[in-house]
Amino acid sequence: MMKAQTQDTPIKHQEHLKRQRDILAFRMKKLSSKQSDFNRKTATLKEKIKKKYDDMKRVLDEDFRITLSQLDLETEAMERTVEDSIEKCYRLTQEIDQQLAELSAQMEKDQQGQEKTSEMEERIIETLKKTDPELIQMDEFKNEQLLCLTINLLLFIRSQVPVTKKLFQSYAQEVVLDPDSAHPKLVVSPKGDSVTYTDTWQEVSENPSRFDTTLNVISRKGFTDVRNYWEVQVSGKTYWELGLTYPKIPRKGREEDCWLGRGPTSWCVEYFNGVYTAWHNGVPHELTHVSGRTFQRIGIFSSSEGGLICFLGVDTMTPLYSFCAGTFTNLLYQAVCPGHENQGTNRNPLLICDASKSAPTL
Repeated sequence: MMKAQTQDTPIKHQEHLKRQRDILAFRMKKLSSKQSDFNRKTATLKEKIKKKYDDMKRVLDEDFRITLSQLDLETEAMERTVEDSIEKCYRLTQEIDQQLAELSAQMEKDQQGQEKTSEMEERIIETLKKTDPELIQMDEFKNEQLLCLTINLLLFIRSQVPVTKKLFQSYAQEVVLDPDSAHPKLVVSPKGDSVTYTDTWQEVSENPSRFDTTLNVISRKGFTDVRNYWEVQVSGKTYWELGLTYPKIPRKGREEDCWLGRGPTSWCVEYFNGVYTAWHNGVPHELTHVSGRTFQRIGIFSSSEGGLICFLGVDTMTPLYSFCAGTFTNLLYQAVCPGHENQGTNRNPLLICDASKSAPTL
């Protein structure tokens, strides 16, 4: 009896070891499966991360293109101003040569010659004042900030917002429209943050600041900030004009100068049936690079240091056009024109936005 029990012990031990071996073999199989699962998940994660980095590269490439495009537009605006100043000096030089020839032939007529000389000297002084190269400057401070933002661009990658948008947002100012300046067919909201065209002539008080022919309204206050940025929602509209103006823009009658950008006292971008046009001093510049495109918001940036006025399609921070004014000589007022009904396609209001915040994703 004792011998049988002794023999049973090794057999049981052997069976126990076999079971343990099977358990270990199954465990190794499970571990191998787990390793394969880890490898598969890691490969999937790496692929997702790679796609995210590809997305970030596309965002950075687009931001790089937009930033350089903005600087190119500003440079082109300055070059145009310099060329215009050179042309003015050249034309005046020709007139001086002509007058010198006339004076040589009319030395006997001293009084007349003196009057012409005095008039010409005044024009020379005025031209030299207006074409002083020191008046045409780059906004070095803004450019240094832009460079700093570019250097620190990785801090903004998560938000995927272009650095130019971040920069302009830091210059955002509140804009309140002045109902006393609005054409009688315009309705300004009580808060002064929107304007709508109506075919009904409103019963409003007559005053010197009110536009009586053009569908314009300007801001309640002018500004002298070194840099200023504001945005207007233009979605759903087929006709509008946005810009900046000096307070002395003509308000009465059918003068062409009453329209934004048609005189020397205002600058604007006009949108009409898919065509964008920049205006100043009656000179149109059709913006063919954005023809047919629509934007939810338009942004307007101005810099008194650089004498710049820049218009942008805020949705993609697309530069529309830049003016180089040299030096602003007075307060600047924000100006908008919601346009007429345009056969029922232009009934939406123009809405002043909070430019310090990004537009919500639609």
